Amino acid sequence: MPPITPPAAVTLHSDIEVRRGARTRGFRARVRWYDTTGTRRSLSETFPAEQDAQDWIQELTAAAATGLDPERFAQPLAEYGASVLELALRGLEPKTTVPYLSGWRLRVVPSLGHISTRMVSTGTVDRAVKSWIADGASRSTVKNTLAMLVRIMEQALRDGIVDRNPARISGWQRDYRRIEDELDDPRSLALPDWGALQNLAAALVERSADGFAGWGDIVVFAAATAARIGEVSGCRVGDIDSSRWLWTVRRQTTTSPGGLADKGTKGKRARIVPIIAEVRPMLEVRLAEAAERPSGRIFVGPRGGRVSTAVLRDATHWDEVVAALGFERLRRHDLRHTGLTWMADAGVPIHHLRKIAGHGSLTTTQRYLHPDRQAMTDAGLLLSAHLNATPGSARLRAV
Repeated sequence: MPPITPPAAVTLHSDIEVRRGARTRGFRARVRWYDTTGTRRSLSETFPAEQDAQDWIQELTAAAATGLDPERFAQPLAEYGASVLELALRGLEPKTTVPYLSGWRLRVVPSLGHISTRMVSTGTVDRAVKSWIADGASRSTVKNTLAMLVRIMEQALRDGIVDRNPARISGWQRDYRRIEDELDDPRSLALPDWGALQNLAAALVERSADGFAGWGDIVVFAAATAARIGEVSGCRVGDIDSSRWLWTVRRQTTTSPGGLADKGTKGKRARIVPIIAEVRPMLEVRLAEAAERPSGRIFVGPRGGRVSTAVLRDATHWDEVVAALGFERLRRHDLRHTGLTWMADAGVPIHHLRKIAGHGSLTTTQRYLHPDRQAMTDAGLLLSAHLNATPGSARLRAV
């Protein structure tokens, strides 16, 4: 469809409808106008409060009065970015365009693409950058991704959709160093014991608006299996072997331009994780309930939908709960750090721990070892290196 461009100072006609259906409640705001071809256009959106609906109408009315296209003004970032991509990339060398587009496609769109362009804030960009760093993106990758986002938002500034460029953030390099330090010592991020995990799960359930027990089950299962929240959300009945109590981790739930979607695991490879006795009774109940769902999804939200780390955070008031329990720095991903730390302390051999974690590098797994065990592992590696550096090393390898 060709871009819609209303005439300058176009007048919008608006109304607000109160909706009281069984599934849809709130206030539906709608605007109508005629574009330059004389075709009648309209936009609508539903809000929980009438004031929000009125504010939306006022924003579109003010934008249209300056000649802005109301549809473009209301577009999510992914759609708006796609429509101005050529303008945003003008003047760049082809060798620069490639990493910029990669950053847009692989990081910006999944993290921010669903947000309305005019609602992208500096804080939103800050949180997105931290998540990219935590996911292992290199400094140059983050730099190129931010540069692409800056260009898209600069075009939004020219179009009058935003009044400043929220992607021009500073200080992210300091965050990078801090997060790198944390990842160098993931043991420091783990919960101390099983009791602390149970207390956290109970507190999160109690703090949630609906008291949904599933929030606590997700948290406990994630820590007990050293899995990511997205992987727990992607777990289905067919992935669980209840005869040997093993979980084949095949997929994870992640953000996408259209909302939440399932994709492969972070390492693109399936892995097998043991399910300890402490969570089996809960899992048996979840398996029975999931068998009735068409998707077979085991862990869902109170309305049966997919769960992400952001959904869990918002529904349980995570930040407030962990601060009250004395774990101010605890993030949802630290449940994975907790499980791997406990397994390492339990004596799980490092090569087995690496497979459970799905790590590509043994060095990453070694960070979870207790300092005493790490010292012994390092001593063995030094001895192997010494023996294989001697003139008789060929005979040693042959043995």
